[in-house]
Amino acid sequence: MARLRAPDGCPWDRRQTHQSLVPYLIEETYETVDAIEHGEPAALKEELGDLALQIAFHAQLASEVGAFTLDDVFQACADKLVRRHPHVFDPDAQRASTPEEVADRWEEQKRRERGDRPAPTLLDGAPKGLPALAKAHHVQRRAARVGFDWARDEDVLAKIDEEIGELREAMHGPDRSRVAHELGDLLFTVVNLARRLEVDAEAALRGGIARFASRFAHMERAAGRSLADRAPEELDRLWEAAKAAEEAAPGSDAPAR
Repeated sequence: MARLRAPDGCPWDRRQTHQSLVPYLIEETYETVDAIEHGEPAALKEELGDLALQIAFHAQLASEVGAFTLDDVFQACADKLVRRHPHVFDPDAQRASTPEEVADRWEEQKRRERGDRPAPTLLDGAPKGLPALAKAHHVQRRAARVGFDWARDEDVLAKIDEEIGELREAMHGPDRSRVAHELGDLLFTVVNLARRLEVDAEAALRGGIARFASRFAHMERAAGRSLADRAPEELDRLWEAAKAAEEAAPGSDAPAR
């Protein structure tokens, strides 16, 4: 990276800033997630390299103004891992026997590191740019740590039914802003159910999108021409055929590509 950023290096690389690189960092992160979900080791290796390049690029920019270096980044990461895993690295520390204990100690260590700085609320800490489903999971998980959670999964299903009823009322009411309000409550409750079932809501939705796209592509191929001039009944028939073909395909339990 230093060579690329040198006066006789690459004009494009020399022009970049932390801010201009943000879209690439986000893109590479999602491409890495995609490689993981598709279970492709070769693709994952490539995408992890691309993601590492973004880290190296930002560290190089910081080093040029004397802020920190790439070595500093990894040293800080290693130090944090040691501090927050005393049950592994400190022979005098109490052992942790469950992942939940580890999570509690991690949060306690974060509070100690914060010291005298004003403590944020329990629900703070999620990046502002985090996707909404992931942020909902984050705040729900933190609330659950202090016992603010549903007693049973069935209770969450009942709450979903309640939210659907409130949404239906809002849809027939005069206040259109209430529709968005009630829809937000419904989505938040669905994420709560996913969290309790130990399902990643973001990944589940991506899987649903992939299945829809795969089935829709099957419909287009089966129709042999534009779907725009097909009757609703014909579209329904093509959709059901696409679902049947998906279920009959080998490995149909995997997310559609």
